[in-house]
Amino acid sequence: MEPLSGPYAILRNRDFVFYLSGRFIATFGQQMMEVAVGWEIYERTGSSLALGLLGLTIFLPMVLMTLPAGHVADTRERKKVIVAMQAVLAVTSLGLAWISYERAPVFWVYICLFIAGVARTFLWSASASFLPQLVARKEFPLAVTWSSSTFQCSAMTGPAAGGALIAMTNKAIPVYVFNAVAALICLGLICLVRVHHKPPPKEPFSMQTFLGGFHFVFKHRIILGAITLDLFAVLFGGATALLPVYSKDILHAGPTGLGLLRAAMPIGSVLCAFLMAHRRPMEHSGRALICAVTIFGLATIGFGYSKSFWLSMFMLFVCGFSDNISVIVRHTLVQLLTPDSMRGRVSSVNNLFIGTSNELGGFESGLVSQYFGPLVSVVSGGIATIVVVAAVAWFWPEIPRFGRLVQPEPGEEELDAESDAAKT
Repeated sequence: MEPLSGPYAILRNRDFVFYLSGRFIATFGQQMMEVAVGWEIYERTGSSLALGLLGLTIFLPMVLMTLPAGHVADTRERKKVIVAMQAVLAVTSLGLAWISYERAPVFWVYICLFIAGVARTFLWSASASFLPQLVARKEFPLAVTWSSSTFQCSAMTGPAAGGALIAMTNKAIPVYVFNAVAALICLGLICLVRVHHKPPPKEPFSMQTFLGGFHFVFKHRIILGAITLDLFAVLFGGATALLPVYSKDILHAGPTGLGLLRAAMPIGSVLCAFLMAHRRPMEHSGRALICAVTIFGLATIGFGYSKSFWLSMFMLFVCGFSDNISVIVRHTLVQLLTPDSMRGRVSSVNNLFIGTSNELGGFESGLVSQYFGPLVSVVSGGIATIVVVAAVAWFWPEIPRFGRLVQPEPGEEELDAESDAAKT
């Protein structure tokens, strides 16, 4: 496949556009649903701990299903896995609509979210490892930027739309139904993609093959360091789990304000992705990564102390802008250094590190808030993030020294000369 030129030329790739469109629509609906679930749970229980349990409910299937999901993504046709998991997500969203309509016990909400978490774990592994097949290798960093931008656009508009729809109807049911329809539309668009992943010949099952993703990640120090940095930054620095509390009890902004707060981080991420798509590759990626996560921690502290709605919006905007730098660098690095035969398993490890830190971080934030209040939960998380940055820079000194993010040719194992010293 011949690489295209310019930041917008890649959009002439038909399959890539179908993939992006499906990703946007599905994520838009998912973000609307997350606002609705958080709003409904807090309205029905009034408990910060109940909000934290939402994160724990999604965290558990990630831990349990990460290895099987990676194995399936490498041994089955990835496109079929994506389609099947979108169908499951549509069914679980309709289940949430029924639970909300019947005012069934909150317990059943957690059951639906657990099943959706299993589906998303398989979906993420298959989707992340499917993307490199849609574009030329040298176009992949740009594809990651566009994919991140598309995701953040949906994450930016989805929460605001979800909050507005809840404010108009005072119900979560329409949001759940919309999310089910969005998942089905995404399913149809992925079916239109002509590229098919051809799984390798079946090999006898072995634990070495099953755990291959972990072996690969732990063998590459710079990959492990970058993932670890993101893991703990999100674990300690995430304030999004407590946005319903801040919106209702501290900022007094209501459901519409909750949607806007949820949109602030994606707005920052979209602007970051747009700027990165129009600039030269970063000459000092490692230094930028360290600085970005530090700024993320500082902005989290600022959000925790803020009593002004617009200052809180700005702090979340800064969090989103800085976080997207680490997302683009990490995802590009992981996919380009991983052979296609292992992309599913390595993507699963990456998703386990980052995805579980999101959900476990939500549980941690809710638990600390329950006993010490939201201010202590958010501010202490921001401080812990900065401490983690210092620890990672000390333990993995190759990360701040990491240079230009370049695109290796097939068969190359390194991103640049500096990464030679980063591997063991």
